[in-house]
Amino acid sequence: MGDIDVRPATDPVAVQQFAAALLDDLRALGTMLAEDRLERGVTRLGFEQEMFLVDANGRPASVAMEVLETLDDTAFTHEIGLFNLEHNVPPARLGPGTLAGLERHLGDALARVRTAAARHGADVFLGGILPSLDAGDLTVANLTPLPRYHALNDMIVELAGGTLRTLIQGHDHLQLELDSVMLEACTTSIQVHLQVDPDRLVAAYNAAQAIAGPMVAVAANSPLLLQHRLWDESRIPAFQQGVDIRDAHHRRRDGWRRVHFGDAWVQESILEIYHDQVARHRLLLIGDPGATSTAVLAGGDLPRLRALSLHNGSLYRWNRPCYGLADGVAHLRIEHRPLPAGPTILDEVANTALFVGLVEAIPEAIPDLTARLPFDDARANFTAAARYGIDAAMRWLDGTSLPARELLTDTLLPLAERGLRHAGVTMEEIDRYLGTIRGRLASGRTGARWTLEAYRALEPSHRNRNARTQAVTRLIVDRQHRGLPVHDWPDPDGTERLGPAAPCRRVADIMSTDLFTVGPDDLLDVATSVMAWKHIRHVPVEDADGQLVGLVSHRDLLAMLARTPADRPRTVRELMRPEPRTVTPATSCADALRLLQDPEVGCLPVVERGRLIGIVTDRDFLGLAEAWIARSDS
Repeated sequence: MGDIDVRPATDPVAVQQFAAALLDDLRALGTMLAEDRLERGVTRLGFEQEMFLVDANGRPASVAMEVLETLDDTAFTHEIGLFNLEHNVPPARLGPGTLAGLERHLGDALARVRTAAARHGADVFLGGILPSLDAGDLTVANLTPLPRYHALNDMIVELAGGTLRTLIQGHDHLQLELDSVMLEACTTSIQVHLQVDPDRLVAAYNAAQAIAGPMVAVAANSPLLLQHRLWDESRIPAFQQGVDIRDAHHRRRDGWRRVHFGDAWVQESILEIYHDQVARHRLLLIGDPGATSTAVLAGGDLPRLRALSLHNGSLYRWNRPCYGLADGVAHLRIEHRPLPAGPTILDEVANTALFVGLVEAIPEAIPDLTARLPFDDARANFTAAARYGIDAAMRWLDGTSLPARELLTDTLLPLAERGLRHAGVTMEEIDRYLGTIRGRLASGRTGARWTLEAYRALEPSHRNRNARTQAVTRLIVDRQHRGLPVHDWPDPDGTERLGPAAPCRRVADIMSTDLFTVGPDDLLDVATSVMAWKHIRHVPVEDADGQLVGLVSHRDLLAMLARTPADRPRTVRELMRPEPRTVTPATSCADALRLLQDPEVGCLPVVERGRLIGIVTDRDFLGLAEAWIARSDS
């Protein structure tokens, strides 16, 4: 989308003109395929690296524009969120040294971003989802201030009826409503671009679809979203739902998803995908497509297919066909999008090597792939891998079923080695990168599994989920600086110290989220019993709609018993304090502490949009002080 100025598709006349250009682009591409005017005989590898920017506490740092200004290099660019960055690696011919060169290039680029980010108090985090993100970060204030992002946001939110809803059920249950597309900014990935000959493209694309499940299983690195333990690769459902504008009727029609795996194998031409996308998806964004593509082609030149590229760029197939034109030469390539960023550069290049080797090998090794593997099985593998990661069960050829680790170890790794050897990749590179995959499979430790181990290890010392996910983030950044692949990372240690402890800046960093509440018409004995059973001194009161309507305190109970005999059952409503003093997750810890010094304020319910999400008491600050003293002593 970066090649054309975009605006929302709201003017009917302009939309019709753009649609005409889109159809003309498709005719031009069909002509180029029929007349063999696309590059062949060359396999090229391109790469996009997305990343998060984090501060010293492991929280997102919204300094992307400042870091880009410091870098002053067009190879680095913005993404949808102000705490995201992207680096584009120039495509290189696949052969000896290509993968090693990619690793060196990415390492150098990462070092440059770290240096530039440090000037703005930030560092880099490589991962599919930043563990320390919370719902308060997903506001339009953190949307990159460029017209195309705001145009896309406005159009998607409008089509969604003003609210984008997310529901993901894993170990925890996440239900979310947002008024922006900022859930997309929660996810970062690597995108592997593989240019293949036009006559091999259909078989290569189907191979990429077939291996998407095993690829996600071995690469999963996104188990935490908004402090919730969900899927091993939670990025997949988050991204699918984050821009899902379908109404209740269209949600029954899976093909209408803008983030989509696909519905069937490609049969004869990659044009089938483009035709399907135009048939299913209305235009969200339009622009000036320039000269008519068929006219450019008739004049002896090659067109840029701007309208087709813009429409294709507003849809997100997990394997996306892409058209490109560089130095007067046109090509088609596969953009492989399921892989998360991280955990390290070496892990990313290893994942890339596995993908490239398999796509190179499968068309010749399994020419009847689509007859032996039902498409529904390939799609089910993808979902299972996102959910269960390396422990997923896979359906493979001829109805066989086996664990992902077994499929990868016994079948796919040898195939990938064959494909890489055929492409001219050196044995030194093959051993380094496929050896990294073997180490991951043998240990059973992906980025997702290490992250969950760290989350559990830190629970005794970090009861607050915000503080714990910040600590997890800092641990991962520390491991990433060491450069070892994830299967060689030291075990997470709940007592590990990573420099100065993060200060309490926001209420979200210390609030308790394991809440016990009562209703206003409950018996007061219920509130009293809850306090006794759970050893707490305050119980928030919620109405049937989940709105905070009051607070019952242990002190108020004692006062009532002292002055009033218990001559009849009483309700919570009779004793509760209506409209208690509250704070938000973003309230500073200093302000919250000042409020708690008021003798009439025993605790502070934490609310967001009127709904209770946490509670802060003086005990939380005492726990913080105790932790600080312990760290100072150590």
